[in-house]
Amino acid sequence: MMVVELRKLFRRPRTWVTIGLLCLLPAIVAVFLATTRIAPAPGEGAAFLSAVLESGSLYPAAALALVLPIFLPVAVAVVAGDTVAGESGAGTLRYLLVRPVSRTKLLLAKLVSIVAFVVATVAAVAGTSYVVGVTLFGAGDPVAVVNAIPQISGPGGGGSSSGGSGGGSASTPSAGGSASAADPAAPAPAAPGAPTAGAGADNGAPALDPTQARERAADSVASLSGDPLSPMDLALRLLGAMAYITVSMLGVGAIALFLSTVTASSLGATLGALAALISSQVLVTLDAAASVTPYLPTRYWLAWIDFFRDPIFLRDIRSGLFVQAAYVVILMLAAWANFTTKDVAQ
Repeated sequence: MMVVELRKLFRRPRTWVTIGLLCLLPAIVAVFLATTRIAPAPGEGAAFLSAVLESGSLYPAAALALVLPIFLPVAVAVVAGDTVAGESGAGTLRYLLVRPVSRTKLLLAKLVSIVAFVVATVAAVAGTSYVVGVTLFGAGDPVAVVNAIPQISGPGGGGSSSGGSGGGSASTPSAGGSASAADPAAPAPAAPGAPTAGAGADNGAPALDPTQARERAADSVASLSGDPLSPMDLALRLLGAMAYITVSMLGVGAIALFLSTVTASSLGATLGALAALISSQVLVTLDAAASVTPYLPTRYWLAWIDFFRDPIFLRDIRSGLFVQAAYVVILMLAAWANFTTKDVAQ
């Protein structure tokens, strides 16, 4: 049954069109950046976008930040909302249930297909963005990269509680649980003549001169804290971010899949899931809703940025994983309870 559902998913042209469009957006942005060489100022635009001119190795992270707030959740909601409701609306669900397979196994197969779609989409966006980024911007000068990304001193000085994963004042609802989709590491503009926020600039240590920086950051890129990351370290952190985003999108899929068992309209299930996410994003920005904010599905969406800090800030990452796991478990149980007792008339 799972193999059948996976074949059905990946044989549909719309699946590949959706993945292609999600990969196309970062590619278009990269072409404009490479052509004009005008990057957003630190604190503006998607995370890491202000540093990709210095290192194309960071572009997969910037691409994920571009598609996460809106486009990726919409794609997941569309696919998940169509899993059961689409079969019911087309009149094929009752034929599936005639087979000697339980409804529980069928629902599990639908969930596996959603997981496969999310994994394939996130991997495709990251992979194509890496190729595009390195091709257009190169691996980057290690010195420029270390000096291009402002330093984060720690959790108490603008870390995950107020930056990338969103505990501070929110500026846009589209950033999910984040303060914004902009570079979370960006401090207030420095006064003229002030030292560049590189490695050690904010903690009282003298900034490295170019020779020292080159020796320290050879063949490396910088973390949000300004410390160099080896290519292997960067790859591992990117994989961690991709896994976290995948789990975050499973919460979206669980909402849409549950609604898909309630209605025979795939459009209704999709719109219902998107309405829930938009409501969550609005409440995240509302101080009056602070009591429920930690339990909202979009609250910790951008906590993946904390993988690129040194050291990695795990507090919001752990919280985000727990929240998404709770949504997946509760909504899948609700979907199972509804689907296994549902009278399928079509």
